[in-house]
Amino acid sequence: MPGSRIHATRETLFSIEHHATAGGSDPALLVVLVHGSLDRATSFTRVLRRLGDMHVIAYDRRGYHRSRSTVAPAGPPAELSGHVDDLLGIVDGRPSVVVGHSYGGDVAIGAAILDPAAVRAVVAYEPPLPWCEWWPQRSRAPLDGEDPTTFAEGFFKRMVGEAAWDRLTERDRDERRADGPALLAELAGIRRGGVPFDPAWITVPAVFGRGGKSVPHHRRAAATLAAGAPYGELFEIPGAGHGAHLSHPEAFAQMVRLALRRAGERATNPLPP
Repeated sequence: MPGSRIHATRETLFSIEHHATAGGSDPALLVVLVHGSLDRATSFTRVLRRLGDMHVIAYDRRGYHRSRSTVAPAGPPAELSGHVDDLLGIVDGRPSVVVGHSYGGDVAIGAAILDPAAVRAVVAYEPPLPWCEWWPQRSRAPLDGEDPTTFAEGFFKRMVGEAAWDRLTERDRDERRADGPALLAELAGIRRGGVPFDPAWITVPAVFGRGGKSVPHHRRAAATLAAGAPYGELFEIPGAGHGAHLSHPEAFAQMVRLALRRAGERATNPLPP
């Protein structure tokens, strides 16, 4: 797309970096988009097109897609903290708004908690909270002994649908299966790692998105976080499910713009301690 380029970030994580198109101007804040489990930066393409006046980075998380071939020999991080460190490396101290979809929302929240001086606002769309007692048991069970490739295929079919899997080329299916080790590592880590954060620790403006057609536990997660974060608010996308960045990119972009406004309001009117 115009104004965009693909490059390696810190020689490890591959990203799509979009600068404001001609006639626009870069705002003061960088926007970083963080994908969910078994996803990749290109899933945000439709959202990127609607943020053409901004400086936006969407990257393949460690162990996924183009970042898979450049990952350290130890493999993708098993814990959420490793992905948070990667995100903060991309932010690199620059004033930013970080935006995460699904598991990427957990990553974005972690970055906002650890570096609120750089992360001026956070958006998390339906981040999983498997440590909560009300989260479905099937998504809290240990994953010991699972085969990564088989698990990745089954995960895709459950989350996106068997028809969508059938539409993939064999090469694309192999790519998704190859993401299996990263998928299995992060899901196993977040299920066994205890409570990684409390929404009360989020000291920056926080927008938590959910879809009008999303499953109950995804909707509850967004509402729980919005209620628990000191400066949290809920953003509902009518008619959307879990993949709102794909199906409702305009509304998803509006959610990002809301967080940018909240960050700007904070800069001119600092939040009380």
